[in-house]
Amino acid sequence: MLELRGAPALSPFRSHKLYARIQAIVPEVEHVYAEFMHFVDMEGALSDSEQAILDRLLTYGPSVAAEEPNGVLFLVVPRPGTLSPWSSKATDIARNCGLRQIQRIERGTAFYIKSSKKLGLDQREKVAALLHDRMTQKVFHEMGGAQLLFSHEEPRPLERISVLAGGRKALVEANRRLGLALADDEIDYLVKSFVGLERDPTDVELMMFAQANSEHCRHKIFNASWDIDGEGQEKSLFAMIRNTFEMNSEGVLSAYKDNASVIRGSRGGRFFPDPVTGVYGYNQEEIHILMKVETHNHPTAIAPAAGSATGSGGEIRDEGATGRGSKPKAGLSGFTVSNLNLPEDPQPWEINYGKPDRIASALDIMIEGPIGGAAFNNEFGRPNIAGYFRTFEEKVAGPAGDEVRGYHKPL
Repeated sequence: MLELRGAPALSPFRSHKLYARIQAIVPEVEHVYAEFMHFVDMEGALSDSEQAILDRLLTYGPSVAAEEPNGVLFLVVPRPGTLSPWSSKATDIARNCGLRQIQRIERGTAFYIKSSKKLGLDQREKVAALLHDRMTQKVFHEMGGAQLLFSHEEPRPLERISVLAGGRKALVEANRRLGLALADDEIDYLVKSFVGLERDPTDVELMMFAQANSEHCRHKIFNASWDIDGEGQEKSLFAMIRNTFEMNSEGVLSAYKDNASVIRGSRGGRFFPDPVTGVYGYNQEEIHILMKVETHNHPTAIAPAAGSATGSGGEIRDEGATGRGSKPKAGLSGFTVSNLNLPEDPQPWEINYGKPDRIASALDIMIEGPIGGAAFNNEFGRPNIAGYFRTFEEKVAGPAGDEVRGYHKPL
């Protein structure tokens, strides 16, 4: 693994803000400095010219004078076993620049915390909590910890859950051990299904079943039959969504065939090279319009910047995979969240009802989410040109009395 220091990671404004937040909980802290660290997994050594190319690629960041590292190191990196959006793009760029020895580049941020007294374990944990997202990142206190980013586990053997012999109890235990979060009716359905098949399910089958109804998507029920008050419905949920297109499809060239839709555009001129001669020229052709929406509600609630970034990436991917592929033009990012509860500017209608501790606050989502979404768009080369932002949280009457409606997971 090759370790390369990068530029300072924080602008003066962000550095001062972070310092104030840390000092509020650990008054002994005197100074905070942060810089990017790059870790490169390679098959072979780079030549001097190749090293110069890599150094140029990794020269970026705020125009701030670099400092000599001084203080306790808090190295924040993506959680081992994951691949960050930044790594995916950076690795592709490096390999497209001819650096074929590079298997993967990953980025971390090295925070150096200088204090008047030695920080205790409890103080370190408080500081670390401010510096990283525990769902998607890991903190090390030495550079060597980053080696875990490139570790590979041996494939584990397929496991069968003994439903035939152990019945429902065996599946309940597997649900807890594997973290599948299956509901009681889902467990009953699986037990009945595999008893009918006269075989035990594998751990892979159970994991896939669980993920098909994750917080991110509800694909498992989209085409299912369903009843309302005991009466079977003519259309599935997905058929109801498609009904608008079936009733009026004029001007629609493609819908519900790929992950994006295409409507009829106009005829226009394009300037590009002839594929045979390589000579540039004007070409008149039909220029149709492609539209795509990607929701990343739960990932963005867990990790606002990364969740929003990969949402933009998924949208770009699906646009390029529709028909013969589209040419990315522009992206929009929108966020609907619950009340911001600004610490220094409370509003009379805001009541802090609390939230699940595993998700980010509405304020954190609105600080980090738009940056992640816009960054992936802009760095890909498709500008993020517009969007919207809205908050909503309200106490309303419900079947069981008053209940609160809002957007803990951003819409």
